[in-house]
Amino acid sequence: MKTIRTFSDYIASVIPGKVRKISVNAGLGCPNRDGTVGSGGCIFCNNDAFCPRYTRGLHGITGQIEEGIRFTANKGRADSYLVYFQSYSNTYGPTDKLIGLYEEALAYPGVAGVVVATRPDCLAADLLDYFEHRFGRLAPEGHPFLLVELGVESTLDRTLGIINRGHGYACAEKAVNALHGRGIAVGVHLILGLPGETEEDWLLHARRISGLPITTLKLHQLQIIKGTALERMYADNPGIVSLPTAEEYAASVRRFVAALRDGIYLDRFVSETPRDMVIAPSWGLKPSEFQKLL
Repeated sequence: MKTIRTFSDYIASVIPGKVRKISVNAGLGCPNRDGTVGSGGCIFCNNDAFCPRYTRGLHGITGQIEEGIRFTANKGRADSYLVYFQSYSNTYGPTDKLIGLYEEALAYPGVAGVVVATRPDCLAADLLDYFEHRFGRLAPEGHPFLLVELGVESTLDRTLGIINRGHGYACAEKAVNALHGRGIAVGVHLILGLPGETEEDWLLHARRISGLPITTLKLHQLQIIKGTALERMYADNPGIVSLPTAEEYAASVRRFVAALRDGIYLDRFVSETPRDMVIAPSWGLKPSEFQKLL
């Protein structure tokens, strides 16, 4: 049986002590919304569905870190923190501005590093240079931690077209290799259940992703979220997607994990979205409860 290595296992291997992740909203945009790549965004996306409520006031990175520490205090003590730039595309914008945001987070007492979520098509050459010298293979000893998480979502170009992603899978491969070549740890997000995909396609994703030099992987079940294009599409044609039960999805995820190469740390298996924003499926399970089922 394959041994599942978790994100906690990975962080324990690179940062000593108990580490807590604090999400922030940097107020950045998305090229698939402002017309640079497209408009309207991906059909599944409503940023409010995964943005912690304490970040929505946009009261600066430092203020959000302070509020996030208070908000997560019930999780117990922490020896250090990872600041998670979560909302929208966190490498999209002028490089000087982006560096200022990351450095503000790193200057907060106890912050050991940052996790930066973004799109594969938002990695400017000068930003990659900064990553390499600040966190990567050219960084001084004792440098802060960095993980760049790329929303890949699917390895099939036909699916990426359906979901209005604005780039193909080759773009994701290029981004992963560019970051890895500079000594940066890379995470990937995939959504299982996108329109037109079958479990065979999911297993193809597992094999293709296994061929890339990634460190972590997040799996998300497809959810139909209020306020998205997918909500409207689903209302017009419920058959556009197949919505498995939690048990069916867990069985598929087991087969997906079995198809992955060893050495990839699994960060999550399901999304957690406020229940009042979810149209379907509504399993009523927390991620920890789903993991027990898995």
